[in-house]
Amino acid sequence: MVLLRVDESADERDGLTLWPVYASAFGDYPDYDTWRKGVWDAHNNRSGFRLARAFDDGDLVGFAYGYQGEPGQWWTDNAGKVLDRQAASTWLGGHFEVVSIGVVPPARGSGVGRGLLRALTEGLPHERLLLMTTSDASDPARRLYSSEGWRVIGPGIGRDTVIMGKRATVGPPPARSSNESAAGNDR
Repeated sequence: MVLLRVDESADERDGLTLWPVYASAFGDYPDYDTWRKGVWDAHNNRSGFRLARAFDDGDLVGFAYGYQGEPGQWWTDNAGKVLDRQAASTWLGGHFEVVSIGVVPPARGSGVGRGLLRALTEGLPHERLLLMTTSDASDPARRLYSSEGWRVIGPGIGRDTVIMGKRATVGPPPARSSNESAAGNDR
């Protein structure tokens, strides 16, 4: 059974444990130090940071993280340049930005990504949730987001990407005995 854990903070040790999953899911940084210095160190210190992790028999099989997006941050500023004026003013600033969801290849297609997305965004105080993904509507990640109520709000930053948004129901998450829950096998 896959267990999900959500934390409101993270540090360099967490980055070390995430790195192998990140590298296998994305492969866009040559090594841990480059990723840590270029991404992780800045992101895990942002306001509203949240990290969800999925464990199967104690092994990390996936993660998702995000934080509160604000003007002055690279992604928010660049999204403001590609979105039309109305979409930018409606969606950007004070939103929750889903930055990364990564699942190791053997665990893909088993509901881990869906569980991580739900765990990451459940009970947030933000009314607007944003992420950037492929423009290919047949891509599994894109299909996941659409099935969870995310809608394209405009072009993404860079080629073949879109920005998707979702209006959240603001409120406390359902009561749990701890910060862990089981991930379902729904797709």
